Amino acid sequence: MDQKFKKIALENSDSIVNMWMGEIGSLKNGNYTSNVSDELFESTNREFVNVIFKSIKDQGSTKHLEDFSEKLINLGWPLSYITDGLQVFRRVTVDFILAQSEQVDSDYISQVLRSVDAWTEPIIRQLVNEYSGSWEHIVSLQRVALQELSAPLIPVMDNITVMPLIGTIDTERAKLIMENLLEGVMKHNSEVVLMDITGVPVVDTMVAHHIIQAAEAVRLIGSTCILVGIRPEIAQTIVNLGIDLGKFPTKSSLKKGFTTALEITNRKVVDMNTEDKKIEDMIESIGKE
Repeated sequence: MDQKFKKIALENSDSIVNMWMGEIGSLKNGNYTSNVSDELFESTNREFVNVIFKSIKDQGSTKHLEDFSEKLINLGWPLSYITDGLQVFRRVTVDFILAQSEQVDSDYISQVLRSVDAWTEPIIRQLVNEYSGSWEHIVSLQRVALQELSAPLIPVMDNITVMPLIGTIDTERAKLIMENLLEGVMKHNSEVVLMDITGVPVVDTMVAHHIIQAAEAVRLIGSTCILVGIRPEIAQTIVNLGIDLGKFPTKSSLKKGFTTALEITNRKVVDMNTEDKKIEDMIESIGKE
């Protein structure tokens, strides 16, 4: 009996597709597709229903399901689009098959429902699994990218690097800061690291402890860590908490910290206008002689 129902569905796929497209179109007012263009919405719907029929016809084939779930993720459409679409397909297919029979009793309806469920449930499971797996993979890649951006070490000059920190520092991020600091100092042969906490909203005992640990680790491998970006409210908090930052140079701004870093590396900022004036004076004095 199942093959009979499947034959009816496949031979009348055009009619079922039209019924499905009509009902799925009403879902466009939902929040997950309301901003999608009509052209993209219709083309994706047609691809979706073609994937469904292809899966029914070619049982066991999963490549087209994988490709479609990945496309939905790239489009930014949620999982509910898949589940809603398959529920609509189940309903319109059952209605169409029942409409083809002149005599319909409870046993016949039960057989139709079991058959259609047997087609759609594997598709739901496969699409949901593929969608979830692809989504988790993308989220994992994004998490790695965010981790790399959360504690960047930027070489700004020979032997001088800067680590700008923005946002809350928790234990996991503090560990990442420590790792990036030590690896970066060795990689860039840094004599001085400027740790800029201008963008850190709150410095409590835990955050200060992590910063001290990172600075101490940098000192132990032969470099100097200068803490910059200490705002007045943060300075007051550090004092109230009784935190000792006496071992490490601290500056209120990145500019002042960079000037100190130049001095530590036996360099300094030179005012070119002043130097030009000295040269002119020197030439003028030589001319007078």
